[in-house]
Amino acid sequence: MEKLKIGVIGVGNISSAHIDGYRANPDCELYAFCDINEKTLTEKGKKYGIERLYADHKKMLAALPELDAVSVCTWNNAHAECTIDALNAGKHVFCEKPMAMNAAQAKSMKKAAEKAGKVLGIGFVRRHGRDTELARELVEDGKTGEIYYGKATYIRRNGNPGGWFGNKSLSGGGPLIDLGVHVIDLARYIAGNPKPVSVYGATFTKLYNRIELKDSKGYVSAGYNGKNDVCDVEDLASALIRFDNGFVLALETSYSLNVGQDQGKVELFGTKGGIEINPDLSFHTEYEGRLADIHFPSPTAFDGSEYAKEIDNFVSVIRGKGRLVADADDGIELMRILDAIYESARTGHEVIL
Repeated sequence: MEKLKIGVIGVGNISSAHIDGYRANPDCELYAFCDINEKTLTEKGKKYGIERLYADHKKMLAALPELDAVSVCTWNNAHAECTIDALNAGKHVFCEKPMAMNAAQAKSMKKAAEKAGKVLGIGFVRRHGRDTELARELVEDGKTGEIYYGKATYIRRNGNPGGWFGNKSLSGGGPLIDLGVHVIDLARYIAGNPKPVSVYGATFTKLYNRIELKDSKGYVSAGYNGKNDVCDVEDLASALIRFDNGFVLALETSYSLNVGQDQGKVELFGTKGGIEINPDLSFHTEYEGRLADIHFPSPTAFDGSEYAKEIDNFVSVIRGKGRLVADADDGIELMRILDAIYESARTGHEVIL
């Protein structure tokens, strides 16, 4: 069987995870790169031995009709345009999270995929973890009972990456659309993908990107410019999300917060047991009339191998095997939630979905 020819649109930091996934998949051939930053494009092409390099995705799509699929790893504000153009050109698309800048764009992307008859996958990488697999087994086997409340936390003390991440016109927002999207989706996925029905949210822009601090940041944008960076996104977001099955999820996510240490965990509480991912998974329940905590001998924490798994899933579906773990409908639901949180924060009132 002939290998799938793969193009990557946007070759900044996150693209490396996609590229490595394609390189490890025997059904794929990395074929072309595209990026508006020609320095980054040239460096990435040299690193991976790719000679078909384009500074305009439209030109790449027109010049390479033989391309089978593309990954879209651009700034958030280009996700919809690049995805729709690629779908219209007859390519399968794997789009990095968040799916778009808003739900309306996300719906347009789904419509384009349906019209083209092509696969559109979304990069909710946490769905592919061993922790997620085990958590879903616990829920589906009835070990947790009814999941009725959860907490999703993704907190950075000094973690604004700078560059395009802090520029709302390019990113669509701050930690909510960048980090919160991960833990909201993870909690919702483990809980069985219930539909959101109402949201109350608040956002704060108080500390900005803390460029005055001497302490280094854990993650920095490929386009970081320090004091020259625009920073007009929220640095903290919180929300209470209610779902159609009665499940309620509390969210906290930040780039900059005066807290003791960075935090990243998801907790789900059920009538028979509770799940905690922090970073390994533990299960809290009862055993013979006593409280019991169950830990697992094999590591379950997110370790980065999940990126290859999501690429493998995308490629398998293109080949007609299985189904997408994260599809356009999942992306749309998350965008509906994010839109509602930002709108609730703007108005100070609950948003009914």
